[in-house]
Amino acid sequence: MDKTYRLFISHSWAYSDGYTKVIYLIQKQGIKFFDHSVPKGDPIHTNGSDWQLKQAIENKMKGTSCIIIMAGVYSTYSKWINKEIEIAKAYGKSIIAIEPWASTRTSSVVKINADIIVKWQGASIARAIRKYG
Repeated sequence: MDKTYRLFISHSWAYSDGYTKVIYLIQKQGIKFFDHSVPKGDPIHTNGSDWQLKQAIENKMKGTSCIIIMAGVYSTYSKWINKEIEIAKAYGKSIIAIEPWASTRTSSVVKINADIIVKWQGASIARAIRKYG
C-alpha cells in the first residue's frame, strides 16, 4: 500500500507558478499526498494580525510529513520564511529545499536550514519526499 504524504509547500502567491509546477511534478511522480499549504482562495495572510497568521501556519504545518520550500532568492526576502523554518524546526519537520532551474542565486536562509536540497526535477523531489516524509 502506498503511503500518503502530508506536505506543506511554502510559497508566495506572488510566485504561484512555482507552487503549481511543484504540485504537478509531485503528482507526475505518482506520490500520493494531502496538501496542507495555504489555499489561494483563503489567503490567511490578509486576515488578522501577524500572531494570528503565525498560529494559522503552525496549525497547517504540525500535522505534516515534511515541509517543502522553493529556494529561490525571493525566499530570502519573504517576511514569513524565517517563521516557517522556525515552526518546522520546532515540530521536528524535515525541510526539503528545491533549487530553481538555472539558478545562480538561491536563498542561503533556506539552504542552511534544509535537510536536503534538490533540483527542480520530479524524480529528485519524489526521492526526497519518500526519504524525509
